[in-house]
Amino acid sequence: MKLRTLTLGLLSASALAFAAHAESITIATVNNGDMVRMQKLTDDFTKANPDIQLNWVTLEENVLRERVTTDIATKGGQYDVMTIGTYEVPIWAKQNWLLPLDKLGDDYDTKDIIPAIAGGLSVDGKLYAAPFYGESSFVMYRKDLMEKAGLKMPDAPTWDFIKQAADKMTDRANGVNGVCLRGKAGWGENMAFLTAMSNSFGARWFDENWKPQFDQPEWKNTLQFYVDLMKADGPEGASSNGFNENLALFQQGKCGMWIDATVAASFVSDPKNSTVADKVGYALAPDNGLGKRGNWLWAWSLAIPAGTQKADAAEKFVSWATSKHYAELVASKEGWANVPPGTRSSLYANPEYQKAAPFAKMTLDSINAADPTHPTVKPVPYVGVQFVAIPEFQGLGTTVGQLFSAALAGQSSVDDALKQAQDAATAAMTEGGYIK
Repeated sequence: MKLRTLTLGLLSASALAFAAHAESITIATVNNGDMVRMQKLTDDFTKANPDIQLNWVTLEENVLRERVTTDIATKGGQYDVMTIGTYEVPIWAKQNWLLPLDKLGDDYDTKDIIPAIAGGLSVDGKLYAAPFYGESSFVMYRKDLMEKAGLKMPDAPTWDFIKQAADKMTDRANGVNGVCLRGKAGWGENMAFLTAMSNSFGARWFDENWKPQFDQPEWKNTLQFYVDLMKADGPEGASSNGFNENLALFQQGKCGMWIDATVAASFVSDPKNSTVADKVGYALAPDNGLGKRGNWLWAWSLAIPAGTQKADAAEKFVSWATSKHYAELVASKEGWANVPPGTRSSLYANPEYQKAAPFAKMTLDSINAADPTHPTVKPVPYVGVQFVAIPEFQGLGTTVGQLFSAALAGQSSVDDALKQAQDAATAAMTEGGYIK
């Protein structure tokens, strides 16, 4: 008995000593479904790396962006791994705010990352963030309601068709809105949708000389079409709806169509969470025949701030969470349809994934259709499909998003919103030294 007590005491002391030496890393992430799922599966990581403890800070999209931007710009050091997007990576890497990811492991296979996604996360040929999932945007629609309306969704619809279908599918008496679109203010919320949409209407944020373009007819056509469509066929309170709110509405059967991130497909087609899982069809984002579709390109990615004191542990976690092994782990626990999409070519070549994910081909086609280096019909001096890759865009995009959300809510007219957007953009670009 004494020997056993002594042994247990030594083991306890050893465990305490080990815990004292375990490195703790703090991960800031977004409250999207794929990220929440990742947190539930991290036992797989901690078993292989018992010397690393994980602390999570999970935030709503707009709040996450604000917190991590403030932390990295002020060298606050709160986070060892940050969930950031395609917008931040090239800007922050050039500021030397991020560490290059050059120790992801021999079996990580960076060449397997889809080129369009890898390109947006690299600077001078170095990867500065590893994509957890990649996305474009497309149309998700109720096949049963489309049939009831006497229409057939084309693989590549026009905005006019979307309007026609929305009008016919709207059934307010039964709680069905013809279309659900983002209205919540934010450069990565309503402005991600509206900027991508505006590309297909021939609009652009700035001309070749960085002069703002909100006073041009292409933007008027974009915003007027959007506001009219949402008033006629959108849900009540749409100016408060972002990705998560529209996802819930669609899963509850309250949307005939939803144009949003391709990553949503696994959630709307999941019978555990979606009441319409067996009724969903997919199509490319709409266009107006001008050569650009209204789809974006994005990757939620894991990056390591340059100020961390725990770079090796952080990179081990980043490697695990974005690896082929992680994809197989999700497939074994949740099924292939729920594997984080849009990052690796091998996933789209996998017959099991193709069989389980009816949206796979349309997702890949949508990602490949986006061109961040030539995002608009007319020439522009910037890159980025649903954003402008300059530091000023984060603040300016949110300001414009608030103006456009107010127009959707009926608090201002479309013309007033555009005039105020033009004034705000002109002030920002003058202050930034882009124009005189």
